[in-house]
Amino acid sequence: MRYSQLFTKTQKEAPRDEESLNAKLFIRAGFIHKEMAGVYSILPLGLRVIRKIEGLLRKEMIALGGQEILMPALQPKANWEQTGRWKSYDSLFRFESFYSKVEYALGPTHEEIVTPLLKRFVSSYKELPRSVFQIQTKFRDEKRAKAGLMRSREFIMKDLYSFHLTQEDLERYYERVKESYERIFDAVGIGGITYVTFASGGTFSQYSHEFQTIAPSGEDIIFLCEKCRVAVNKEIIQEQKGCPECQSTELKERKAVEVGNIFKLKTTYSKAFEFSTKDEKGKAHEVIMGCYGIGVTRLMATVAEVLSDEKGLRWPSSIAPFQVHLMGLIGGKSEAEKLYREFETQGTEVFYDDREDATSGEKLVDADLMGIPYRIVVSEKTLKTGAVELKKRGEEKVELIKIQDTVHNLKAHT
Repeated sequence: MRYSQLFTKTQKEAPRDEESLNAKLFIRAGFIHKEMAGVYSILPLGLRVIRKIEGLLRKEMIALGGQEILMPALQPKANWEQTGRWKSYDSLFRFESFYSKVEYALGPTHEEIVTPLLKRFVSSYKELPRSVFQIQTKFRDEKRAKAGLMRSREFIMKDLYSFHLTQEDLERYYERVKESYERIFDAVGIGGITYVTFASGGTFSQYSHEFQTIAPSGEDIIFLCEKCRVAVNKEIIQEQKGCPECQSTELKERKAVEVGNIFKLKTTYSKAFEFSTKDEKGKAHEVIMGCYGIGVTRLMATVAEVLSDEKGLRWPSSIAPFQVHLMGLIGGKSEAEKLYREFETQGTEVFYDDREDATSGEKLVDADLMGIPYRIVVSEKTLKTGAVELKKRGEEKVELIKIQDTVHNLKAHT
């Protein structure tokens, strides 16, 4: 992509009404635009990051046996009344149709849809287990939407639902999802600071599990056990002193951001919708369920919060909008143009700053702000030695490489 063709622009200053680091960086770098509190338009660069995250999630969910579907955001009141959550779900957007006067909800989650949906198609124990997932926009009426994409009123989420005949089968699948989530967080560069965290299971079970990323801006408090590398959230620590995994009481308090959660729903929703199946002996069983969520936009914001530096964003290659930020400075624009075409031919994701009205300094500042993993500078100075400058985002070292070997060398680096 050429910068000159991009309709968005970077900003020197962050909006005054934004409190969160992620929103400030994303708006300044041209990744999102704020429409109102808790609601953002995702711009071309931001959408490329989101699509990369979705690709990682989709690959892992399919490996878990998940079948991708897309359920409606608009949900009937009757389903929510059947589970008893129409009035009890605090952040539920409820409204009445202007024409029919029928009441609806905008989906904050999809148990009320997915349970009767699977009931419609699963009629035998031989068809279990089953799992389905979606990546979809959700809506929650947050009281305080001031954390940018980490807590917004409209957001993108991956939710996976599993259906089992036995509790033992749910337990096995639950552990597989844990391992899958750990691979996902490793892939986006936050695995080393993200911890499986014991949380309340509510009415479903003794515990659920969150995945919490250590962050100074985190809204949650967790208590970290370095002995077994798991954590306990504030709600659990108020009920018991030690870590449920190893009973250690030597726990360190940390601020964190929840980037994922998993629940053993058991039969809560299958009971509400009378979803049962018979085993091989003809005995009826209520279907046992689990649910597993990762907020796509929240994960994007968390990566920005914890990996950025004083100059701007710093994307890992796995989810970066582009792999290379190419720029031609004074005396190097002709050769930069040739390199751009070569990168494109070779299939390398390249962002080419070809602006005529931007100074060299402005281009360099924007490159750091956008956070693309590798920066290549072609200038009169570098061409005197037949080379270009290669620099990895976040590192001080600048490497000179022969211009004819640029594409090959970059592939070696990435």
